[in-house]
Amino acid sequence: MVAEYGEARDIIGVIRGCIKHVTTGHSHHVLKLAYILGLRVSTNHRRLGVGMKLVKHLEEWCKQKGADYAYIATDCANQPCINLFTQKFSYTKFRSPTVLVQPVHAHYKPIGSGIAIVRIPPHVTAKVYRHLFANAEFFPTDIDAILSNKLNLGTFMAVPKKLLPKWNPETGILPQSFAILSVWNTKEVFKLQVKGVSKLTYACCMGSRLLDSWLPWLRLPSFPDVFSQFGVYFLYGLSMRGTNGSRLMKSLCTFVHNMAKDDVGCGAVVAEVSQQDPVRVAIPHWKRLSWNEDLWCIKKLADLQEGECERSEMSDWIKSPPSSAGIFVDPRDI
Repeated sequence: MVAEYGEARDIIGVIRGCIKHVTTGHSHHVLKLAYILGLRVSTNHRRLGVGMKLVKHLEEWCKQKGADYAYIATDCANQPCINLFTQKFSYTKFRSPTVLVQPVHAHYKPIGSGIAIVRIPPHVTAKVYRHLFANAEFFPTDIDAILSNKLNLGTFMAVPKKLLPKWNPETGILPQSFAILSVWNTKEVFKLQVKGVSKLTYACCMGSRLLDSWLPWLRLPSFPDVFSQFGVYFLYGLSMRGTNGSRLMKSLCTFVHNMAKDDVGCGAVVAEVSQQDPVRVAIPHWKRLSWNEDLWCIKKLADLQEGECERSEMSDWIKSPPSSAGIFVDPRDI
């Protein structure tokens, strides 16, 4: 939706929204969820109620489409956005996942010995994800559409090489020890750019990159060229099992880093997971580029009809504790 002004109908504001069916983390319960994103108002028309009108109209559209809940995701430091949704529209602070960022270096990173990386077909991945994330929150029922999207670069599983002779990926049966993730190419949708840094910071960053390019065997943790436009690879569907799960996940993330290194214009590999998810500690990242708390706020839109058997489950979702199975972050929402 857009906000227009004057006879010339100049666009002064915009907001986007989508609706999908997702799990709530409670006994495979599925509901209709609206995601609100991309609220922007031109600088000259702020503090005039434009943002509020856009949100109000989009919420009405979501209700007409039958959405049970609506949610937004924002940086925990974005206080104006938080105040708008929590104070003006009664959204509740709901979940605070962690965003982990790994810059792409100029050298390849070594994958752990004794580990095999296997590409999993989309139809098998869908079956595996429905099993792994059955009790997670925000898992979309149209996972097949995500996996078949042209922005999806594939799903990969890391397993000990000694298990390969006894395991067939096509069966969908999981090995005793594994790590799995999918890769989403966001640089085909949007690009980022860092501006306003000092000359000294710029020189240090570019110098480290140059040195890493000249002497890749040193494996220096160089900084990518984020001062020009760059894109990122987003990791989703991250899960691990078994005694070697953490090591396998680290190797899998290394594999994706090397993929990104070969893709010109990809500056970082990013993942978002719940703070309680064990996979969090296994994902390589730079603390200075990551942030511990993204903020998801949620609001109930629909009132259930009296007598519906699922009334208590839906009413309790906002107040419920985080699912032990974690959060599934839909890459389409990034």
